[in-house]
Amino acid sequence: MTGVSRNTIDAYELRFQQTGKSHKDLLQLTDTELAAVVYSKETAKDRDPRRKNLSENQDYYLKELNRKGVTRELLWQEYRQEQPDGYMYSQFCELLSQFRYKKSPVYHNTYVPGEIFEIDFAGAKMSYIERTTGEIIESPVLVCTLAYSSFSYIEPLASCRMEHLVPSLNRALEYLGGVPKVVLSDNMKQFVTLSNRYEPSFTLLAEQWSVHYNTCLKATRPVKPKDKPSVEKSVHLSYQRINARMRNETFYSLSELKHRVWDLLEEFNDRPMFKQLASRRDRFINEEKPTLRELPGEPFTLKYRTKAKVKPNYHVILGEDWHQYSVPHQYIGQNVVIVYDEQEVEIFIGKMQRIAVHRRDLRRNGYTTLAEHMPESHRRYKEQKGWTEDDFTFRASRIGEQTEIAINRLLGSKSFIEQTYDGCIGVLRLAEKYGNDRLEAACKRANIGSRINYKTIQNILKNNLDKVLLKENELTLFIPDHENIRGAETYR
Repeated sequence: MTGVSRNTIDAYELRFQQTGKSHKDLLQLTDTELAAVVYSKETAKDRDPRRKNLSENQDYYLKELNRKGVTRELLWQEYRQEQPDGYMYSQFCELLSQFRYKKSPVYHNTYVPGEIFEIDFAGAKMSYIERTTGEIIESPVLVCTLAYSSFSYIEPLASCRMEHLVPSLNRALEYLGGVPKVVLSDNMKQFVTLSNRYEPSFTLLAEQWSVHYNTCLKATRPVKPKDKPSVEKSVHLSYQRINARMRNETFYSLSELKHRVWDLLEEFNDRPMFKQLASRRDRFINEEKPTLRELPGEPFTLKYRTKAKVKPNYHVILGEDWHQYSVPHQYIGQNVVIVYDEQEVEIFIGKMQRIAVHRRDLRRNGYTTLAEHMPESHRRYKEQKGWTEDDFTFRASRIGEQTEIAINRLLGSKSFIEQTYDGCIGVLRLAEKYGNDRLEAACKRANIGSRINYKTIQNILKNNLDKVLLKENELTLFIPDHENIRGAETYR
């Protein structure tokens, strides 16, 4: 009738009899009072003296675990010295975890839309390969999350320095399309100069950034990652949804790496959240975006300034990246001022007269050189080193059909085509001295011959043979009859 074993019912009946009360009296008891009669207060675990001993000392063990350098293995070794018959290591750790969960209840945070924007650096870095050197370069990853909707922004950076962090935060706010009331970070050195539970001190640059965007800076308590749980969760999910999907992919620039992360970020924000009907983007657009403050007219610009001297190779060194940038060669040996940010490098002389501007390049020991900064001889040498077969034929075609024919014949005159480049350069430069028309006429005459080279065309122009009209019979290649020609009979 009850579905309970006979022995169990017998045990209940025995406990009823031990109370000395009738069944009628027992039925008048409350459920709690009756349960106290039926169910034994003592369990098997409570009867185990090992568990009783560990329970009595749980506060001591949990306190010791918070001390620097103290591990569970060390506590277990000390425990076994006092209790030789005590638990083995795995059970000891399991019980400590149970004690900790009982002692550390978790508070459920409730957030207001548009209020808190949490930022943090992910523990795992991403990387790309520098194509020119093959060097693997690691990139720290910034993760930003709105606490209410969990809508996130993720970007790998060149470094954790403020010159790269600030532009990334600018892009994060542009991605949101507005500004939250509070930006919450941990005690990262880029933002916080002095950590304090109640009044942390922020860097001057961080304060200027917050004023520009009309937002408030806050920092978590020291060593309290749960003060920013939303971004901590986003970091964890980014490993699964972004890093894991990129694990077999290779990237050859920071820009390429960023765009791949941003593509996966869109999928991450569009993905429905577990046990919820909406995605992060849906919650953000419908509930949180309308509460954000407006962005300022321009992003916060962070610029640095340093001094340098123009080297004999007409370059200056930006010491932070150890990269060299060119200036006009006339300024060799002069002192200049370099003003730079994440994107651009500007070089000034005298009373802030700008003499060069470059796209910033983070390659160490690299060179960024503009052709217009080079002396004429250097420019010509560089041009010569960079010639290709197509370059010669294209320039020759712009002069004329006969010149193009001559250049193509010259390019095919040797086994290694590179050996003909100097001759081609010489032929094309004859146009600068004699003009396109004369060079075209000279090439027309030279193309009649069985062989062609630079000296042939130069001699034609030098001796003004290009001005002599070609006779009709000179336009056809033939071998005239003469006594040195041997006929077929000679070879019988």
